Amino acid sequence: MPVAQSIATEKYLDIIEIQSHLKDVEYIIMAAPAPDTFKDTPIHFTIFLNTSENIPQEIQEEIFNKFLQNEGIVSPAEIMIHVMPVGFSKGAQDTPMPLLIVRQEDMNAITNTPMLVMDFLADSDNFEQTKKHSLTGWTYSYN
Repeated sequence: MPVAQSIATEKYLDIIEIQSHLKDVEYIIMAAPAPDTFKDTPIHFTIFLNTSENIPQEIQEEIFNKFLQNEGIVSPAEIMIHVMPVGFSKGAQDTPMPLLIVRQEDMNAITNTPMLVMDFLADSDNFEQTKKHSLTGWTYSYN
């Protein structure tokens, strides 16, 4: 079985580049392989909503359930929904890769912007590249 290569970062976007980049973005959905111990939830999803508002929990749940339904995502587990710092790295890909920043040293070193993040493990047959080939990918939705 071929080994997946790391996604190389050439540079991180600065704050002006981030603001310009997110101008018409509604959300970003990212899928990555989950750790092998999570057989029932083989995909690690992160949804980045282009807002820094802490939306009321009832509305967060409605948005989350709509994503699940629209993307054919089942069995969500380990769900975390918070406004968190997000950076963006530029590499060989067409669009910058969003980076959920959790470590303090990364918050200090990587320019970031607050976004409402939905991070969870789940399953979906709509993400075959991640589920069967262990590839990480992301897609942007624009207004």
